[in-house]
Amino acid sequence: MALPCDPAQAGAWPREAGTGFALVSGRVAWPQNLQHWTSYAPTEDYQTLYLEYGLTDSWTLGMDFGRSVSGEGKLVGFLQYPLRNRDRGPKVTAQLGFGEISGNSVLRPGLSVGWGLNRGWLSFDALAEMQATDDVIDYKLDATWGRNLPNDFKVIFQVQTGLEQDDPPFVRLAPSVVTPLGERTKAEFGLTWGLTGDSSMGLMFGLWRDF
Repeated sequence: MALPCDPAQAGAWPREAGTGFALVSGRVAWPQNLQHWTSYAPTEDYQTLYLEYGLTDSWTLGMDFGRSVSGEGKLVGFLQYPLRNRDRGPKVTAQLGFGEISGNSVLRPGLSVGWGLNRGWLSFDALAEMQATDDVIDYKLDATWGRNLPNDFKVIFQVQTGLEQDDPPFVRLAPSVVTPLGERTKAEFGLTWGLTGDSSMGLMFGLWRDF
């Protein structure tokens, strides 16, 4: 089934068989309090490579390479399968991933719920990163509202939240604009601002590619 709402990552919407999606993104950040600046160099610098491919109209295979909820390096492969894929009401998809975070084996279950809206979408994506060698579990929940504009432009407003082991929960705002660079490629430009548990402000950039 196609993605009528056209979000970036498929999330709750199954990827069509034989089609794929690639995302390369980066985020740099600085302290919100300018008195804490010691130079103009960013104090945070993250890069991500994310891939999805539709094995069938139901099964989606993916890879997530970059940073985990805790900020450590990660490489996770995953499979997604729709639990609810009806024309009306929410789409619901379960995910199960395996891989490594900071050299430790990790199991990563997830659940995505999404609604196609008039010229847009609303989605909630939850993940738990469970390390096999100890009892460490980190949680992530992102809420995303997107709006499709004329000429294939988009605006996205995302609330990113997470709970890391032994750290307070964080909430971060991440609005962005998406512009087409061709028939299959788009660029995303955005800002980030920590509300609680995160005192940073940042810039983000991403390239989307359908294949």
